[in-house]
Amino acid sequence: MHRGRQRCQNRKLVPASVRIRRLFATIALMAVAMPASAQEVASMAMAALPTSAATSAAGPALSAGATTTPPKTPAAQVGKLPLDAQVRWLSHAALSGMLASMSDQALVALFKSLDPLALPRYLKNGPIGYPSYEFTMVRRERIHGMWPGQADHMLVRVTRNPLRVYAKWLPDGAHAGQEILYDETARSDEMYGHLGGLLKVIALWTSLNGSLARSQSRHSIRDLGTEYITQQFLAEGKKFAEAGITHASNIEVKTMDGARVVAFTYETPSGQPEFYAKKEVLGLDLRRPYFRTAESFDNDGKIFESIVFQNIAPKTFDDATFSPRNPAYNF
Repeated sequence: MHRGRQRCQNRKLVPASVRIRRLFATIALMAVAMPASAQEVASMAMAALPTSAATSAAGPALSAGATTTPPKTPAAQVGKLPLDAQVRWLSHAALSGMLASMSDQALVALFKSLDPLALPRYLKNGPIGYPSYEFTMVRRERIHGMWPGQADHMLVRVTRNPLRVYAKWLPDGAHAGQEILYDETARSDEMYGHLGGLLKVIALWTSLNGSLARSQSRHSIRDLGTEYITQQFLAEGKKFAEAGITHASNIEVKTMDGARVVAFTYETPSGQPEFYAKKEVLGLDLRRPYFRTAESFDNDGKIFESIVFQNIAPKTFDDATFSPRNPAYNF
């Protein structure tokens, strides 16, 4: 922060070359911009999904520290249960470790047998993230028609209510060394960050939704976390139903960057721009009600986005975690 103030006070003395480098820094820092209205749509869609006393009661059992015993009903019989009972069964089977211990074949058979509303209701009752947590992720995104040769490998720390985010690009991925901070209580429409390498000395505040916000990504720093993918799925649920899409076109078990998931493939008849993607492959975590992986394909069948959450752990952070003065950071 003190460096930022000093540069502001001496703005007239900054050479043109440095201003140009700052401009490029601004471009490169926008690494993760979903329109704000999309989050509002997601919230509306989640609220519109039907609930019942049974599914609502499943929520408390899904807290971060909750444990449960495996359900008594065999997996092969779950599809015969009422919808609410299916949702409760999924909640208990996930938290008890039962889902993770099932074979690939058994998992595919289970999810093919469920009511089409079981998965969205299970996700809706969440939690689809933690109030405060840390994760690593691997992500690629096609920008201006170019698919990156190397994925971003990121460490991210997030706390919600208020929303605060710290992200660092790790050495074995693209944009290594880059760091960004966001704190909605400090500047709700700006983030602070720098490029990696020698340019880490150029730290600056930049707009979340400015003209350069989508130069490297369709997403905002506010979208970092497991919540974004799940909210997007729930938001598109109504459009899926209107298009006659009630079931996944394919269900399989996949392991992506160490994450074993049940992958659901959804294909839309019209594709973009009516839908986010022509085809999406979403990987459900086997212990918690959120998606850990996502692959999105355009109307030509080309992948344009891939996200894998590798390690996810609830954590408590202090104010220093989201401060540019933190000595562990390179601001």
